[in-house]
Amino acid sequence: MTQTTPLSELTDRSREVFRQVVESYLETGDPVGSKTLTETLTEKVSPATIRNVMSDLEQLGLLDSPHTSAGRIPTQVGLRMFVDGLLEVGSVSGNERSEIERSLDTNESDIGGMMDKVGSMLSGLTQGASLVLTPKTESPIKHLEFVALSPEKALVVLVTADGQVENRLFTPPIGLTPSAMREAANFLNAILEGHTVSQMQSVVTREIERHRQELDRLAQSLIKDGLAIWVDEQDGRDRLIVRGRANLVEGDASELDLDRIRQLFDDLERKRDLAQLLDLTEEGDGVRIFIGSENKLFSLSGSSLVVSPYMNAERKIIGAVGVIGPTRLNYGRIVPIVDYTAQLVGRLVSRRT
Repeated sequence: MTQTTPLSELTDRSREVFRQVVESYLETGDPVGSKTLTETLTEKVSPATIRNVMSDLEQLGLLDSPHTSAGRIPTQVGLRMFVDGLLEVGSVSGNERSEIERSLDTNESDIGGMMDKVGSMLSGLTQGASLVLTPKTESPIKHLEFVALSPEKALVVLVTADGQVENRLFTPPIGLTPSAMREAANFLNAILEGHTVSQMQSVVTREIERHRQELDRLAQSLIKDGLAIWVDEQDGRDRLIVRGRANLVEGDASELDLDRIRQLFDDLERKRDLAQLLDLTEEGDGVRIFIGSENKLFSLSGSSLVVSPYMNAERKIIGAVGVIGPTRLNYGRIVPIVDYTAQLVGRLVSRRT
C-alpha cells in the first residue's frame, strides 16, 4: 500500500481509527494516543492493537508522530483524505444565519464598505482571518487627465461616470512637453468616454494604430506608458480585504507558527495578481478547501483556506469570500458559513449593480 491508497481500501478498523485521530486533532490541536482511542472507539480493542493500526496509517503517509509525543496527528495528505471522504458538514445555525444576514442588512451605498463589514463578520464568527475579494468596478470612464509633477514624475487622473476618482503616479517619457501631455489627454478623452477600465488597453491600442501619423512619438509613449502603469497597478480595481489577523496569533502559538503567520501576511501584502484568488475557485462549484501547500495563492504551508466565489445575476464569478486559519480548522462548521455568506453576497451585489 502507498500514500495514494484510497480511503475505500482501508479496513473498517483503520478507517475508524483514522477518523477519530483527525476529529480529535481538529478539536484540540493535540496529538492523539492509543489510550485515548481505546476510550472512544466503538470497537473494544487493546492499546497495542490501536498502536499497530496507527503505525500502518503512518506508513501510508496519513498520520505523523511529532518527536515530542507518542501520539499521532494527521498529515496534509491525511487531512485532504479526511476532508474529501469523511468530513461531515453541518448546517448554519439560526444564530449564525442571523449574524450573517445582519452584516448584509445595510444601507451602505458603497459595495466596498459593505464587503468590509462582511469581512469583519466572517472573522468574528469563525475566529479566523477572513478574506474578501470585492467585485471589479466596471463604471464607464468620464474623464482622464495627465498632470506633470516633475521631469521624472507625472500623475494620471481618471474619473468614472459613478463619481469615482483614481490617481496613479508613473514615470513619463524623457523629453515630454506640456503640449504633448495635453494632446495625449485630448486623444484619450475622445476615444475612452463610455468605455470601462478593463477595456482601456484594447481601445487605446486600436486607436493608436489608426492615428499613428497624427500622434508624435512622445504622445504615443505617454499614452502607452501611462495606461500600462495604471492597468498593472489597478488590476481592474479589485480590492482584497483581510480582517481578523489577531485571531491567527492568539493562544499558545509557537515561534514557528508566528513565523508562518508573518509569512502569510507578507504574501497577502505583496500579492499583486488578486485574480489568482478567483482562479482557485473556478475549477469547481461552491466552496473549495485548500490545505497547507495546496494553497497556491500563498507560500505558507501551515494554513488552510476555505473559499467560495460569488456570482452576479448572469452567473459570472465576480468576487470571493473565505476564511484563513491553521490546518486544524473546524471545516465542518466553517464550510457552510462561507457557502451561505457567498450566496447572500452574490444576491445582494447583483441587486445593486
